[in-house]
Amino acid sequence: MENKNYIYLDNASSTRIDDRVIEEMLPYIKDYYGNPSSVHQAGADAREGLENARIKVADLIGANPEEIYFTSCGTESNNFALTGITEANQNKGKHIITSVIEHLSILNPLKELQRKGFEVTTVPVDKEGFVNPDDIKAAIRPDTILISIMHANNEIGTIQKIREISKVAKESEIIMHSDGVATAGIIPSNVKELGVDAFSFSSQQMYGPKGAAALYIKKGTRIRPFILGGVQERGRRAGTENIPGIVGFGKACEIAKFEMEENAKKSIKLRDKLIKGIMDNIKEVTLNGSMESRLPGNVHVSFEYIEGESIVLFLNMQGITVATGSSCASQALKVSHVCTSIGLSHATAQGSILFSIGKYNTDEDIEKVIEVLPPIIDKLRKMSPLYKGLI
Repeated sequence: MENKNYIYLDNASSTRIDDRVIEEMLPYIKDYYGNPSSVHQAGADAREGLENARIKVADLIGANPEEIYFTSCGTESNNFALTGITEANQNKGKHIITSVIEHLSILNPLKELQRKGFEVTTVPVDKEGFVNPDDIKAAIRPDTILISIMHANNEIGTIQKIREISKVAKESEIIMHSDGVATAGIIPSNVKELGVDAFSFSSQQMYGPKGAAALYIKKGTRIRPFILGGVQERGRRAGTENIPGIVGFGKACEIAKFEMEENAKKSIKLRDKLIKGIMDNIKEVTLNGSMESRLPGNVHVSFEYIEGESIVLFLNMQGITVATGSSCASQALKVSHVCTSIGLSHATAQGSILFSIGKYNTDEDIEKVIEVLPPIIDKLRKMSPLYKGLI
């Protein structure tokens, strides 16, 4: 396969696998290929890799290994949390609270739960994308059994006040889940400090392989199995485990624990350089999300009078890869629900771009974007009937 030399700025979607992770995975592809449920030595070897990875994954988020359940992706972890917790606790009530800017892997399962008789209250966010804990408190009913609020938004990068929201949940003895796919391995995500009962996170956002993720379930939290079959994952998630992927996930967590702070400092420096370069050189552009409480590598901006897809294509021709928002929604070519939820008009939301910076990006990458982006925006605006009507 031809080597790709593009500037990759779509790290919120997926990251390049760290070479140390690949090295850790290889023996479990070539040599230790047994089924971890088998009782022979080949099975024992695979099982040892599985459980060693579980320890590393748990350590990253301050959990106990027995509270970690491996899944295939963040979407599965979120589905598992919502479906498993609500079905196990529906004798106490059928009311769930979430926010309007959650990932589709939260919002769509909640729609399915509504069809099954559950009720969902969706709280709003402010113009920076923050959920107000007081709105959560006001939404609580006697039959509320679950609150699910993401740790940080994958599009606009706003980091939520999960500790405060968890405190509200705990005061009413309600189970608290948080989608941490955008944060685990990127910023500190200690589940005990956050006060959550369930936490979803994934390997591919922290320089690990795709196909490996986890759900933390606090000991004592009632949850039903999500996939039925054998007794894997202590009977809560059936199916033969993806041992190479899980081993890689474990190594990625181990690396992230020790390098997270350094990576964040580098990403913040590049992020702020890119924000300044865009704001100084392009008119009528808006930075979305919170500046003070923002993911280290997130730059989400809206350009007036043009469509984000056009910007993506023109940047791609320059060897620069970016996104219009969540990769899980971009193919639908719909206006981002996150953008409209923070008050952007449909026209402005259509011109939104997400640059997500990772640990392999450089100053030269950012300088290239700052060099080529203004002429692209200028060219697209001159082609836009919206812009032409104003000049």
